[in-house]
Amino acid sequence: MRRQPQNAVFTAIDTTDLAAATELGQSLCSISGGLKLGKEFFTAYGPQGLMAVAGEFTPLFLDLKFHDIPNTVAGGVRAAAKIIHPNMLTIHASGGPAMIRAAADASAEFGTSRPLILAVTVLTSMDDADLAAVGVSGGATDQVLRLAALAQENGADGVICSPREIAAIREACGPDFKLVVPGIRPKGAALGDQKRVKTPTEAMADGASYLVIGRPITGADDPSAAATAIINDLAA
Repeated sequence: MRRQPQNAVFTAIDTTDLAAATELGQSLCSISGGLKLGKEFFTAYGPQGLMAVAGEFTPLFLDLKFHDIPNTVAGGVRAAAKIIHPNMLTIHASGGPAMIRAAADASAEFGTSRPLILAVTVLTSMDDADLAAVGVSGGATDQVLRLAALAQENGADGVICSPREIAAIREACGPDFKLVVPGIRPKGAALGDQKRVKTPTEAMADGASYLVIGRPITGADDPSAAATAIINDLAA
């Protein structure tokens, strides 16, 4: 069975310092709904490093953003599901319908232990000007909705989207489609490189399924206290 998060907050651990990541994982695994580890850490330490940080029982959001020909992406999904057993796994929706379908079909082979396939729509570091620079017209919201519909039509369980598009995707894709949302910043937190942000309570009120929160937790003087405060605020 896939490990179920105890709350909606996945803490993003984005570092190549194994000792620091392991300490964060051990202190946050019983507080957060799960942990998110991505390319930076995986490239440095691979599956063994992931298990050292997340352990066997912590829901893991493996954020590798697969984007390749369908057969290669399907192989990547199978390998991750067999070796790492993530709760959620990312692909790029812009890989197209055949690639999305291949990822979804590969995941389905693992039954109740399968990872949720989440399609990345538009990175939260991008705004309308950035999209125009790479030839996308119509703005971020239009592109996100287009890619979310494509992902849903081809078997993805949900999408990664910014807080600004939650309500529109929820309306277009219905109540069961998973919306996993980075770009979350509690009131007063620095924006960093994020451009399309909301607070945790705003994002959940709009219809987010899960929140991905990194630096406001991991960069705090007391990460456990920071995570607890956010989770308690959401519960209230």
